[in-house]
Amino acid sequence: MGFQYRVALAFILIQSLIMSTLSVPTLQLDTAQAVLELPSRHGPAGLPVANATRSFWIDTPGANPLAKEGSQGELTSDADVCIIGSGITGVSAAYHLAKHFEGREDGGTPVKVVILEARDFCSGATGRNGGHLTPSVFLDFVNRELAYGPDEARKTYALENYTASELINIIEAESLQRAVDFVASSHLSLLVTERELNFAKADFAAAQAAGLDLDHIEWVSGKDMSETYGTSFPASRYPGHNLWPLKLVAELYKIALKTAPSKFSLKLHTNTPVTSITSASSTSRRWSLSTPRGAIQCSYVIHATNGYSSHLLPHLQGPVGIVPTRGQVLALRSASPLSEVTTASWGGNEGFEYWFPRPVESGKEENPLIILGGGREASGPNFEYYVTDDSVVQKTVGKVLRDFLPGVFPGKYEKGREPEMEWTGIMGFTKIGDPFVGPVVKSSELDTREFEGQFIAAGYSGHGMTRAYACAEAVAGMVAAKLTGTKWETPEWLPRHYLTTERP
Repeated sequence: MGFQYRVALAFILIQSLIMSTLSVPTLQLDTAQAVLELPSRHGPAGLPVANATRSFWIDTPGANPLAKEGSQGELTSDADVCIIGSGITGVSAAYHLAKHFEGREDGGTPVKVVILEARDFCSGATGRNGGHLTPSVFLDFVNRELAYGPDEARKTYALENYTASELINIIEAESLQRAVDFVASSHLSLLVTERELNFAKADFAAAQAAGLDLDHIEWVSGKDMSETYGTSFPASRYPGHNLWPLKLVAELYKIALKTAPSKFSLKLHTNTPVTSITSASSTSRRWSLSTPRGAIQCSYVIHATNGYSSHLLPHLQGPVGIVPTRGQVLALRSASPLSEVTTASWGGNEGFEYWFPRPVESGKEENPLIILGGGREASGPNFEYYVTDDSVVQKTVGKVLRDFLPGVFPGKYEKGREPEMEWTGIMGFTKIGDPFVGPVVKSSELDTREFEGQFIAAGYSGHGMTRAYACAEAVAGMVAAKLTGTKWETPEWLPRHYLTTERP
């Protein structure tokens, strides 16, 4: 038997063993990307459905006191800035605007900002995601460097590091650790195939050669992973964080609300979907936003609607824009105590799966609740692209998610145990995997005049928690510069190819 044949046979046997322990298919990322880039017959996204699945983050009793804020009574009719969407992007934009005008010295009338939300507060992707606040420290560096050069590649990671560090700074400065269930621990990226391991090593080497500081990265062998964590897959390990996303957004909103009230006015209207944007009849305002409760006139609009962006901006439909993509998450009780499961957060299988244990309250159940998301690669040939219905769960995805952790960690998760909650949410994916940030333009024309005064930060491709805050800061800075007649300067951490006016 020749050497090459023996290597091939060993590879097949290894893959067979992996498939026997993993409930999900492996090596699907390239296929998913190819499907994402296919021409689409789908039209613009619709509005969020009214009867969404119940999310652990949103529907745990007492978790969302702002749920119906501003949904009754008189609708604000006039504002300087309208922000559409009350997730991490929309509220971060309001927060940054508030901080900008905190130092205003001209004594003028307060800048009026309104946040409009189609459903309850923070009921979109932020209220339905995996709860991670861990930057992508080097993965996919080779592809980014090939596409954009080393400087731009470095900035994609700088932005994520900036987002995480700034949010952690706010949490610590405001003593919000308990309020947002903040956990600082480690993050492990499981490398479940030889190909994934080789790609990760190549990304690491390229990132290190390009000057990224990767001293905090550890490579953990399958043997050590088995002894420490109970899984035989090798991994890279680095610092990671997780939290309750909706509670973080609520705290940012409260900070913005009390920041410089004599210079900055903020109003939230939930259950107030924006159905269209047209030119305003008022000579003092540029845009009129129609809602079932009436119209609101404003000078500037920030689109923070992520997967639903093409509803109001139809030119962003399809692979040239932002593709709505349904994700699925469940809350599953571990069969082992937290001391065995550990507080680490996880990702694996080319990023399709991600999970972490929730904090355990003293005197209550010792076995932690695990928040687990993923399974799109098992959903069928379309990977849940162009799906905007989060009122149901996908049965096949639910089945592989139930079986996933028992296969990865034999004995630590009970086979057949049903999740305590299961839900779906709509993400926004882009062809290049990076968001749209900046003035709204038609990509074929790069002309801002048709949408003058409209801005967007959306399309995070499943990485919103580590990118949205910084992208919102950039867009808020652009709007503040327009309001004050000053020049906006590009932050050093913002990749230029994120900008709508410079997008490839």
